Amino acid sequence: MSAPARIEGNYDPAKDYRTVVANITNHCNLACRHCFVFRDGNPNEAPRSIRDEMSDDVIVDTMVHLRDKHDISAALWMGGEPTLKPKLLRRLVELFEHSTITTNGQAPLVDFGPHVLYVVSLDGPKDLNDQIRGEGVFERAIANLERLPEDFSSKFQVQSVVTRSNQHRVEELIESLRETRLGWMTFSFIVPAATDPDNPDAWADNFERAEAVEMIMALKKKYPGFIRNTQRHLELMLPPYADRVTSYCPPNQMILSLYLEDDHFTVPFCCHGDDVDCERCGAWVVFHSAARMEANGLISWEDAAGFAG
Repeated sequence: MSAPARIEGNYDPAKDYRTVVANITNHCNLACRHCFVFRDGNPNEAPRSIRDEMSDDVIVDTMVHLRDKHDISAALWMGGEPTLKPKLLRRLVELFEHSTITTNGQAPLVDFGPHVLYVVSLDGPKDLNDQIRGEGVFERAIANLERLPEDFSSKFQVQSVVTRSNQHRVEELIESLRETRLGWMTFSFIVPAATDPDNPDAWADNFERAEAVEMIMALKKKYPGFIRNTQRHLELMLPPYADRVTSYCPPNQMILSLYLEDDHFTVPFCCHGDDVDCERCGAWVVFHSAARMEANGLISWEDAAGFAG
């Protein structure tokens, strides 16, 4: 048995973390335009060979240590591209009651059991998605989903990042995905970098973004059951709620985010890294968590003072 890896950055040993979000490799088989992991300043350096990254044993022992210390029951595995390490994933998903694996869908999915959810990233119909993620990416991802056997027990969905560049073609994506065996999808919104205020994919502010959010709300009514963002999740992305939610940032209260950095893990400013424009954040996890907190009676976003806790 190996010793757990050192954890640096914004880690609080006394915090009541409920979920761990762990980057298990900095290697990736794509170079997506809006990827937040590979922004300058984030821990994201990859050695020449994936075999030279932190060993599987150390990663597993680190997760066991954190699970037991904080009583964590859920995990999300990311990268890089986590499916590049299928043997490690098989060990990791057995450590927690629920596991989510984010993937670009370029590798065949492995059935890890019904307690695992794959979230496949696609950001538009074929031509637009491939402008963002690379030629042939859309068709390979869909082909891998279509090849899954009927008795495949792990759940799978698509998540799309809405941006200024793709917002007017979202319905095309929905229609194309409804023709596959996919059961549902969710929408996140771009999380801009603080150091790139003029990013053409991002809206100038949350008032400008509101049109895109309201469009997703309308599509949710048109395609009931297929779009899994809740109504309240989407409402909270609109002014004046958005500022209240991002000022409080529910994930920072309950999620332990770990970025792989050489021989240790680093806990960044937030789960989207160190270079984040919080005021314009559109992350799924932020608003999904906010809606669940309110539904559970933990906070009211209606009260202007409620977001302060």
